[in-house]
Amino acid sequence: MRAGRETTASYTDAVHLSLVTIVVKDYDQAIDFFTGALGFDLAEDSPATTNDGRPKRWVVVRPPGAEAGLLLAQPDGGEQAASLGRQTGGRVAFFLKVENFDWAARLGQGRDDEVVGVFDQVGHHGLG
Repeated sequence: MRAGRETTASYTDAVHLSLVTIVVKDYDQAIDFFTGALGFDLAEDSPATTNDGRPKRWVVVRPPGAEAGLLLAQPDGGEQAASLGRQTGGRVAFFLKVENFDWAARLGQGRDDEVVGVFDQVGHHGLG
């Protein structure tokens, strides 16, 4: 904490992660991947507009029972489009924990999604 700054609430009481944005090429393909391959819930898919009035969608997916979710956003302009597939600079972006690894691995079999996914022998799945 910075000097001169006081707080009455603990960190866990005051702050909760709600959404993390991930830039996707296509809303429907991304929804299909997250809900079909990973079993996430589609929490919201609503019409919206950009800051300058162009139509877009507000799409949120989240693991079943989770409060935090992913906001799926199509790129708006060249800089955002350039980030597709490398939003975390080549690092793994998400670590998903599952109770039944074999079941989770079968979910992704036979899919042709443009998401880098590697199952390792310890039972971790990283999406980069």
